[in-house]
Amino acid sequence: MLKHVFLTRILLYLHGKEKPFRYIDTHAGAGLYDLTSPEAARMSEARDGVGRLLAAPDLGAAAPLLEPWLAAVQAVGAPRFYPGSPLIAQKFLRAGDRAIFCEMLPEASKSLRRALNKDIRTKLVETDGYRGLKAFVPPPERRGLVLIDPPYERRDEYERVFDTFCAALGKWSGGIFVIWLPVKEKDVVDAFCRAIAALAPASLRVDLQVETPASGRPLARAGLVIVNPPWVLEDQAQIILPVLARLMARGPGAEFSIELLGAPA
Repeated sequence: MLKHVFLTRILLYLHGKEKPFRYIDTHAGAGLYDLTSPEAARMSEARDGVGRLLAAPDLGAAAPLLEPWLAAVQAVGAPRFYPGSPLIAQKFLRAGDRAIFCEMLPEASKSLRRALNKDIRTKLVETDGYRGLKAFVPPPERRGLVLIDPPYERRDEYERVFDTFCAALGKWSGGIFVIWLPVKEKDVVDAFCRAIAALAPASLRVDLQVETPASGRPLARAGLVIVNPPWVLEDQAQIILPVLARLMARGPGAEFSIELLGAPA
């Protein structure tokens, strides 16, 4: 949910110019998720996540910033269904904009192809997302956004993300890159962010924690590193994150952080 809120804000920022943009998703997934499925019910993530936002009586100052994302969620039939990042992005593509989705798992790819419904603005490529990103940048439009959102199931995932990002940034220095980070081992994530800061100073890191992390509990903290962030995004984060931390709190320790990487202390 955190990544989709900020994904929406960046896509709307790209609408600020008439020139078309390109969206690239390295690990696109199935596109549409049934939140009443046994697995979703077992994890209870929807109830503790988007369900709370949909039921919130007052989003306060964040309401205008959250409403475009909420509208995209409701358009697919929430609270039963929830859109993945491809359908979120599709919602904000204009006639001249284009999107490339990489998904190598056959079942997920089949589901995503069905969800995209033959949209000529989109292209689904059944390939490894890391290989795809290197091949698809720089895009012809020269403007756009990349979402790097792997499952982090491999021990070397951070190295793969960093190496692929370095290669892509070298080819497309002006692109906006959004990297999703599950904060399971804080020291590992902090080191990763320092490496990003050394390569791309003034990147923006936003983290959301819904309770004090504890062994055996679901993921309590996640974040994003945004390289070449839109100039308005830090101010928007200052409005959005306090509301999310309040509404998403599962217990003591709910908090958020906003950091401009590489900025003087």
